[in-house]
Amino acid sequence: MLRIQPNVKKLFLLVRAADASLAAKRLHEEIINKSLFGVLREREGSNIMEKIVAVAGDVSCENLGIRDSQMSKEVQEEIDIIVNSAATTNFNERYDLSLAINTFGAANLMSFANKCANAKIFLHVSTAYVCGEREGLILEKPFRMGETLNGSHNLDINAEQQLAMGLLTELRGKNASDREISNAMKDFGVHRARIHGWPNTYAFTKAMGEMLLGHLKKEHLPLLVFRPTIITSTLKEPFSGWIENFRTLDSIAFAYGKGKLKFFLADPRAIIDIIPVDMVVNAMIMGTVINSHHKQLSPHSEGDEPIIYHLGSSSRNPITFATIQSLTRQYFVKNPWINEDGRPVKVRKARVISSISNFRIYMTLRYLVFIKVLRLASSVLCLRKHEELYLNMNRKVKVALKLSDLYKPYVFFKGIFDDSNTEALRKEAKERGVDLETFNFDPKSIISWEDYLIKTHFPGIHLAINTNK
Repeated sequence: MLRIQPNVKKLFLLVRAADASLAAKRLHEEIINKSLFGVLREREGSNIMEKIVAVAGDVSCENLGIRDSQMSKEVQEEIDIIVNSAATTNFNERYDLSLAINTFGAANLMSFANKCANAKIFLHVSTAYVCGEREGLILEKPFRMGETLNGSHNLDINAEQQLAMGLLTELRGKNASDREISNAMKDFGVHRARIHGWPNTYAFTKAMGEMLLGHLKKEHLPLLVFRPTIITSTLKEPFSGWIENFRTLDSIAFAYGKGKLKFFLADPRAIIDIIPVDMVVNAMIMGTVINSHHKQLSPHSEGDEPIIYHLGSSSRNPITFATIQSLTRQYFVKNPWINEDGRPVKVRKARVISSISNFRIYMTLRYLVFIKVLRLASSVLCLRKHEELYLNMNRKVKVALKLSDLYKPYVFFKGIFDDSNTEALRKEAKERGVDLETFNFDPKSIISWEDYLIKTHFPGIHLAINTNK
């Protein structure tokens, strides 16, 4: 926004910190100093900080945790556009934490927005996978309050919070350790999600956050909900190949490149919906500009409903898991990972296990039988070496089984994300003469996934991993 919208007057950035000085320090050290802002730093120098105000607070608290009453008043008087991208994206986060940030954090921000006299628009970043494991064409439709994916009894969001807090109180009353509490809260989140039809805590709490936003918003305030799919590194802006956090597909790809992954669990025919992060940002900026002029574009929304935008590639430029697997191998053959001994890792074609049942059979034959033998040997022979090996292997297998369960909905996904609202946004931007080369968010413009993944995305991840060693 600062780089391509120089007329922006001021940005208030909520930073989780105890006071203003610590918030300013975090803003400078953890955000502005990142390589992402290098282009802007070279152009603006020290002026970059003149338009940014770091606001100490916490989205999970009432009034956003802003203790400085004067600052709170200033924000409420001056702000006109509100953007919420605060989230914990861990699929297996503690239920209490995920609720506090993804669900009630969104509600806290909307309550704050309702106090902002000049607010013109509220933009919320969600995820396309709030749809759970639905199949076929998935429309850009908002959630109704209390709606579930499996037709279970009406979802009561406040009751969910009470259940989470009740379990937390019970565990603390039993003097459970921090680890025991964390594991119990993680398992409880998955349990509650699946009761109502969602595959994991992340998607469930994000869906509930959307519900609260639609329920709490005032009529005059347009609500835009952007649902990106799997976000990948920048295609072009401010430079190619930048990404900060990587998990799911990227972590799997690089485990393979390091020689630590001998098989993939996925349906080779499944479409893996990916979208570069700068395209997501461009769509957010364009949606904000056009909808703030009170021309709200939404073929699927009615009246004063939230407007949903899917940001992905499955409907306009799909790519299958088989293609990603092939390109991953192609990249690491030409650009091998260098191990700790300084030697290149040679990758071989990994086996693809195309169903959960086959995966469990594979794990049983390859690992679980051997683990049982190890346990018997350590028990009968009382060999400490066998006991340690058994514990280590057993832990790794349990982690593998748990991860396969968490990622199953994504590597076996059978849905296509409709992007009619996003396409309407593109057409409106074109009619208004917007430079769509600069604000490109059309996945068809990626001429070749092969060029992007091999020449941009994988090298960017490779560089990020080496930089963070």
